[in-house]
Amino acid sequence: MLGPGGAAKGNPSYEVMGVTRYWRYSRESMQRLIEAGRVVQTKPGTVPMYKRHLDESKGAPLSSNWSDIRHIGGWSGEKLGFPTQKPVALLERILLASSNPGDVVLDPFCGCGTTIDAAQALGRRWIGIDITHLSIGLIKHRLVGRWPEIASTYRVVGEPTTADDAAVLAYEDPFQFQAWALGLVGARIAGSDKKGGDKGIDGKLYFRYADGGPTKQIVFSVKAGHLVPAYARDLRGVLEREGAEIGVLLSFEEPSAGMRSEAAEAGFYESPWGRHPRIQLRTIRELLDGKGVDYPHVTGSNVTHRRAQRARAAGPEAIELPFGPAEPEVSTQ
Repeated sequence: MLGPGGAAKGNPSYEVMGVTRYWRYSRESMQRLIEAGRVVQTKPGTVPMYKRHLDESKGAPLSSNWSDIRHIGGWSGEKLGFPTQKPVALLERILLASSNPGDVVLDPFCGCGTTIDAAQALGRRWIGIDITHLSIGLIKHRLVGRWPEIASTYRVVGEPTTADDAAVLAYEDPFQFQAWALGLVGARIAGSDKKGGDKGIDGKLYFRYADGGPTKQIVFSVKAGHLVPAYARDLRGVLEREGAEIGVLLSFEEPSAGMRSEAAEAGFYESPWGRHPRIQLRTIRELLDGKGVDYPHVTGSNVTHRRAQRARAAGPEAIELPFGPAEPEVSTQ
């Protein structure tokens, strides 16, 4: 509101709200602005300023350098442990700028599911596609933790649902079979996304009895091929070395009597909820039939996957999460 150049440029000088300066406006124009509520003074003695509303200015175009969105650090509550995870705020800005509520958002390389999380929050329909069972397993756990009230309204297309399907996956890609099998019991690949186990450990599951309590560990060995009795003995050795509470062998084949005898000799892990075999043998068929790992199952006990803050959906929806070869038609409701 100050007149540039002062008296030399012919700007009038007078008092406004106790402050005398050379002003851009005549005394009469200034009075009209004051009466219209367009002149404000933050505190006595400061130079009055012109009050401008946002809708009166076109503003500045948003540049391609979005430095106002912070990266995901180790302290972030939304961090899920996926190496290329992006902030939800970034995807929300992209979707707000490029779509409307009710539109369908497609992410053909959806990683850990940040895009579909943002699309769900903004009322968009969505389709997420990824080639790895590691990603699909993480997305499923993310949806359960973030949107618990709609957890039963989506399905995964292309994931093995029968023992025959699992046999094909085990033959074509043992590592993907391993990631998928671990996902059936809520475990994760040992060593994140690296192929091969970590010192005889293919996967891990962490649990605790109550919030803030000590974390306990279950180690997994996954075998897609032929079983030999040594596998049970090796798992028992890994269990002792790691100081884990329970060890589980997941296999496609049925364990032999010798393997079951070896597992039985490992004894039991005692918990406030009872006795749990320290070495457990589970086949893929048993897992698909609903027989899981025997460990203390209490609310929130499985802390293997970090959970983002829960959200509430606007209403029930039917969601598709395609995986693998596309079907002739996929509905998104």
